[in-house]
Amino acid sequence: MNRRSFLVSLSTLAVAQLLSGCGTVDRQTLKIRLLKSSIPAQAMGAFRKQLDKGAVLNFSPAEHLDELFRLLQQWKKPPSNNSDRRWNLPGSNGDAGPSNLADLVTLGNYWLERAIAQKLILPLDPTTLEQWDNLPSQWQTLVRRNAAGKLDPKGQVWGAPYRWGTTVIAYRADKVKNLGWTPQDWSDLWRPELRDRLSLLDSPREVIGLTLKTLGHSYNRDRLADLPELKEKLLALHRQARLYSNDAYLQPLLLGDTWVAVGWSTDILATMQRNPKIRAVVPPSGTALWSELWVRPAGPNPVNTETPPPASSLAKQWINFCWNPEMAVQLSQLGKAVSPMLLNRDREELPPALQTDGILLPTAEAIAKSEFIEPLTPEIAETYQALWREIRLS
Repeated sequence: MNRRSFLVSLSTLAVAQLLSGCGTVDRQTLKIRLLKSSIPAQAMGAFRKQLDKGAVLNFSPAEHLDELFRLLQQWKKPPSNNSDRRWNLPGSNGDAGPSNLADLVTLGNYWLERAIAQKLILPLDPTTLEQWDNLPSQWQTLVRRNAAGKLDPKGQVWGAPYRWGTTVIAYRADKVKNLGWTPQDWSDLWRPELRDRLSLLDSPREVIGLTLKTLGHSYNRDRLADLPELKEKLLALHRQARLYSNDAYLQPLLLGDTWVAVGWSTDILATMQRNPKIRAVVPPSGTALWSELWVRPAGPNPVNTETPPPASSLAKQWINFCWNPEMAVQLSQLGKAVSPMLLNRDREELPPALQTDGILLPTAEAIAKSEFIEPLTPEIAETYQALWREIRLS
């Protein structure tokens, strides 16, 4: 899950914030643990200007989303008397102490169901979020869940989506120019010219999902046994693949060992900036969507999630700031992922760079045919895993 973007490291800024916060026990403090480079320092500076001078901001970055999920799990554990927690050093577990509980944490939608089911997070009150009604319905649906973490249109709101992206097809323009065609949709991955020239994600939901999409079905189809053609289609795709990887799928493309790769838009947009030979396309038949959200850590104390305590005023202010129409545009311009708040805007009102970047902001038609990968029941998930194992061992 190595989707990284934006321009500046937050490490130096985070240290400066911590130092400036010394001696400010009585001041309002906003603690945020976020994915590294997912929010530019310029945005934090603009937010600081809106606050009272006494407010203290503590933004602390993590390299990967799974680190943040594990941190939520650590915060849920009862506090221990381990003296090592006095030392908040790199590589230590100092962040996991209850005194370091953040107000908000970045979480990917992939982990949302588990975070709710394990009681790691608290719901948000959408009536306190000024732009909630402007959030596209597909993103509202994503974060409305029941207490088990399952999608529920009547469920509570468990996160505030602040950026999103897609799974796309990347290719080497110089390698495919003599083929007489360029990749346009998922079906092109099965062309014989790409035998042993294809990089795929090491993810059953992504690979089986795009194959289902090629056959005219949903990424989230639960009855795989009803599709006898699915196995043969997957076996044919497996024969095309040179490798499967979630974090090294672009290196062979850059080296020319593969000509086409399936990957996440944040990775590929960053690579395209560095190498003009890399091009990409969002499949018009639809693709997988992903989103990153602000969530509220629950901490170790039991809380009734039906009537949870309200979020801090600064936490609500930060979410409203990220969803502000002007800031949503700026965050999208500076990064490799866009705000969902752009989707209800007239594209002609957006800056030209956003209007024309079909990878960063796909067409409305492609988005309408795309889906978030939804949680599966354990039984259905095992059918996916069993099929995946069979294909990979073939």
